[in-house]
Order: sequence, then C-alpha cells, then structure tokens
Amino acid sequence: MSWESTVEYYRLANELVRNRLGGVHSASILLDSMNFAVMEKLQSAGKWQEAGTMLAGKASALEAAGADMIVLCTNTMHIVADSIERAVKIPVLHIVDATSARITQAGLKRVGLLGTAFTMEHSFYRDRLSAAGVEAIVPERSDQATVHRIIYEELVRGIVSDESRAEYAAIMERLVEAGAQGIILGCTEIEMLVTPADSTVPLFPTTQIHIETAVEHAFH
Repeated sequence: MSWESTVEYYRLANELVRNRLGGVHSASILLDSMNFAVMEKLQSAGKWQEAGTMLAGKASALEAAGADMIVLCTNTMHIVADSIERAVKIPVLHIVDATSARITQAGLKRVGLLGTAFTMEHSFYRDRLSAAGVEAIVPERSDQATVHRIIYEELVRGIVSDESRAEYAAIMERLVEAGAQGIILGCTEIEMLVTPADSTVPLFPTTQIHIETAVEHAFH
C-alpha cells in the first residue's frame, strides 16, 4: 500500500484507458491514498481485524462517493478482503483471482510466490490459488527474509538497486529448481525491481495484472 506502487496503479490505469479511447481520455478514479506507516504498524503487530475494519470503512466511503468497483492496491492486505467485501455492495476485484486467471490462461499449474512475509507465510493467498487449480510454492525461510527485507527497507521507500535485483533473481531461480513453472510477483512494489529479463520462467506481475483486469471490467 505504499505510494510507490500506487503511482504505478494510477499510471497504468490512465495509460490503459487512453489506449482504449484515444485522444486525451484518462481514467475516472477515486483514490484513497493511506499513510502506509499506519498500516505497516498494524501488520507488524498482527492486528489484522483492526486493519480490516479500517479498510472496510475506506471502501465504504469510496462507494458512497460514487465508485463502481473497489481495487485494493496491495497483495498483503487481501488477507482482510472478506471484511471489505462485507462492507460494500459494489464488486471488490480480488488480486489473486485476477492473477490465477492469467496463470491458468498460460497453462501453468505450479508457480513460485514472492511477496511480503505475511503473504508468503499465511495461507490466504495460496489457498485461493489452490481453489483455482494453481499450486504455489514459496522460498525457503532465509530467502523469505531477504524478499521481505528488500520490500520494506528499500522498495516502499523508492530504493531500487542492482544488488537487490540480483538477490531476487537468485531466489527466483531456486524456486524454478524446486519446480516453479512461473513466478508471481506477489507484492505490488516488486515490479519496481524485477523484470522478465531477470527470470528464466514467465513472471506474473500482480500490479499490472490487477489494474488491467480492473480496466477490462470497467468497460463491460
């Protein structure tokens, strides 16, 4: 939920709408950009119910302001997606559903999952993928710690380094060796660091997939 990846959501949404409609068209967006420090504190304390209540309130406010669909611009906080869905009558476009659809379209069954420690350790993400027929494997513990550290100490602060890119590439290759046919970039900030050139298997960039799916839904 850092503004670093929110910028990407906003840019992609506007580019996709312009590409569809041409001219100077842009996306009609209601954006609640949160103070990430508040959410990070709740995450670290394991206060998921409190975080869910906060996000549900924000979703409800967006609905009241005229939103037709909710897009939660983060992977980790889909851990409380149910709380948000209960708070609104409009659709909540789940990031895992959008991603699993792309994986299925690609004909893959087993993928590696990179994300925050919360996304890799909790089962909410892997369970939803499994329900769609996709098995997700996560890095070993030491690699999980590296992935999480780079997200919170670098990416959410806008720091992108070649050294960290190389670390991610090595971790992804170990997942491939463990049987991954593709890699989910399951944290919206990871796309700032990793590109297809860094992987020997297909990547599934969740920020891009999520907003592409949202724009597709908005036009139907």
